Amino acid sequence: MRAVYPGTFDPFTPGHVNVVERARELFDEVVVLVAVNSSKRPGTDEEARAAAVRAILPVGWTSVTVAAWSGLTSAYCRQHDVGVIVRGVRNTSDLQAEYQLAAMNQSLGVPTVFLPARPELAAVSSTAVRTLRN
Repeated sequence: MRAVYPGTFDPFTPGHVNVVERARELFDEVVVLVAVNSSKRPGTDEEARAAAVRAILPVGWTSVTVAAWSGLTSAYCRQHDVGVIVRGVRNTSDLQAEYQLAAMNQSLGVPTVFLPARPELAAVSSTAVRTLRN
């Protein structure tokens, strides 16, 4: 089964890498889907972020690909024969927000699998990393 791991990934953090690593163990293929999110203002466009993700992921992870996408994740799944969405959750706030998205995607025919963050990575967010860089 193919899975998609969507996100803005601005930037791609060690927690994101960990989610991909664990998703590779569960699914035949994983697509890291670098998405456009109108409620977020990333520092670079999705193609640049996709290139940055590719540069971080180990070359040996041949079952993992990276794609940029500007539509609904469920539409990507239907167009590319992807059976499940993978989402990482760091805390209960993440879970509440992700649950709403999962319910919407389920209604569109694509289930979601949640992978909880490793405790040592739970406090690291892209927002925190961006703040530290500036």
